[in-house]
Amino acid sequence: MQHQATNKEPKTFTDILRTTFKSYAEVIAVFLNRLGLRPNTVTFLGLLGHFVAAYLVIRGNITAGGIVLLFLAPLDFLDGTLARLRGESSRFGAFIDSVTDRYSEFVILGSLLVYYLNQGNSLGSILVYLTAAGSILVSYIRARAESLEFDARVGFLSRVERYIILIPCLIFNLPIYGLWFLAIFTNFTALQRIVHVRQQAYQAGSEGE
Repeated sequence: MQHQATNKEPKTFTDILRTTFKSYAEVIAVFLNRLGLRPNTVTFLGLLGHFVAAYLVIRGNITAGGIVLLFLAPLDFLDGTLARLRGESSRFGAFIDSVTDRYSEFVILGSLLVYYLNQGNSLGSILVYLTAAGSILVSYIRARAESLEFDARVGFLSRVERYIILIPCLIFNLPIYGLWFLAIFTNFTALQRIVHVRQQAYQAGSEGE
């Protein structure tokens, strides 16, 4: 994913992964660049792949959908790396990347919702709803906090962690267990971020007195 540079130490597992696998991502990005692929092409290929995975899930091919997502996961890092390699990084590119990430995640959650509705599984449907709600809040709280110049890059379950939980559960055809975990801890992460912002607001207020 594309982000503006920051001097702060990584606070999330996503940041740690990005730092750890940076050299590998750069090697793959060089290869993709030689193929003539542009960053936005990689981004939209990832989105298209999510629709393929969603179709498989709706059809009941849960394992196949999970395998497709497993192969798509690296694209989440490669578009930003490729953009920097080509000197095409931009705020609009970062915006498109973030929006596409949200669509990709909701496409998969939507497919699980359709799957459980077709099965008449009310519990599964409710868990998908709670997971989607938590995911939206995690992203929204960070965006809103940063618009007010607060830092909200904390929390137990950001997008990468959500995929690390969901993909294996799909591959082993156990999505309900992943959804239980996500339904609880996405909302817990949202609360973590609210508390973190509240602490910063309180500290800023105290310093201003």
